[in-house]
Amino acid sequence: MRTVKFYTLGCKVNLYETEAIRNLFEKDGFICTDSDFADIYIINTCTVTAMGDKKSRQIIHRARRNNPDGIIAVIGCYAQAFADSVRAMPEIDIIVGTTDKAKVLDYVNQFYGKRIDGLSEKIGPKFEDIPSSAQNRTRAMLKIQDGCSNYCSYCIIPYARGPVRSREIQSAVAEAQALAIKGFTEIVLVGIHLGSYGTDNGMSLIDIIKQVCAVEGIKRVRLGSLDPKTITHSFASELSTIKQMCPAFHISMQSGCDSTLKRMNRKYTSKEYLNALTVLREYYPDCAISTDVMTGFPGEDDSEFEQTIQTIKNAKFSNLHVFQYSPREGTPAARMEQQVDKDIKAQRSQILIQLGKELKKQYCQRYIGKRLSVLFETDTQGFTANYIRIFTEGEKLQGQYRDVVIEHYTDEYCIGKVIQN
Repeated sequence: MRTVKFYTLGCKVNLYETEAIRNLFEKDGFICTDSDFADIYIINTCTVTAMGDKKSRQIIHRARRNNPDGIIAVIGCYAQAFADSVRAMPEIDIIVGTTDKAKVLDYVNQFYGKRIDGLSEKIGPKFEDIPSSAQNRTRAMLKIQDGCSNYCSYCIIPYARGPVRSREIQSAVAEAQALAIKGFTEIVLVGIHLGSYGTDNGMSLIDIIKQVCAVEGIKRVRLGSLDPKTITHSFASELSTIKQMCPAFHISMQSGCDSTLKRMNRKYTSKEYLNALTVLREYYPDCAISTDVMTGFPGEDDSEFEQTIQTIKNAKFSNLHVFQYSPREGTPAARMEQQVDKDIKAQRSQILIQLGKELKKQYCQRYIGKRLSVLFETDTQGFTANYIRIFTEGEKLQGQYRDVVIEHYTDEYCIGKVIQN
């Protein structure tokens, strides 16, 4: 039996797709391995930042060093967005972009020494349905959407992922049912731009959420990143009636300054963003809200950065994901003047990281002394419904829901004591 090793870079959608492809290989008789040496390497790449490109190339080089005679298949966003760069790498045997990823199994079986280029230059309008019911974690991801048509000025993803494609509800429900049968009780609905779900097929995000939550055995459902424009009174009101929905939301922000947001082509103001959080908290008063923040976008001066800091403080996030702006070839932002010095980017990034740690601490400390239900992902660590990471001592708890009393907060997570039945 031939062995195959998978590498995944980037987002939850990539993780889902890798699991789905792994499932196909296992069904075909391949042995998946964690060893550095394998007969086949499947590298699911990321291109959201220049660092993603660099890491993708490093893994490709490493795979060839580990097995000079191995088959290396490169798939995903980096291959799609920068096809010429990928094709120029002699180490690569098989190339697949962001569509027809399932074909990588056929290409591996067909490979006899000559490169196979399965890259589709044009991304079609149909959602690629590759179920992933054999996942190796407590929480299962369920991909329901692909593509993005927003074209933020800094982002390469619309070029790499193509237009919005939504999964048919019955297909998503069937996979949720398969996951429930395997014992999964928590599902995360993921997509490239989740709020766009249904804009191509007449359905809505709330429609598919309701159907997945209705699957017997599913106790918790989480959502991937949402755009603030998705958060309306109607959406939040309907969402709040679904008992399986976890009160933890990731609402993408990127900047808290209106001038910066306009240059980013983000299509909302800081006031509109904060209003969306107010609406969400009206229906989920104690919910956790996290966000993404970019530092050093072209033209961001000290005043604009200070406005972002103030917006973050007003938003009272439970967590921040901070990253520095990275020019992406082919995007409008890469051609903008007033590119920010890398040292200033790094300095601002550290300021926001520290602010994020303080906000997370403030949010988590509100729950000290309270009793919360925790789904344990290992024997000692799990998450509450509002996504507080909890550590305990002692028992074999993996896969169980147990009530825990939060005792104290330390270093970005909480310590708790399991309540004995």
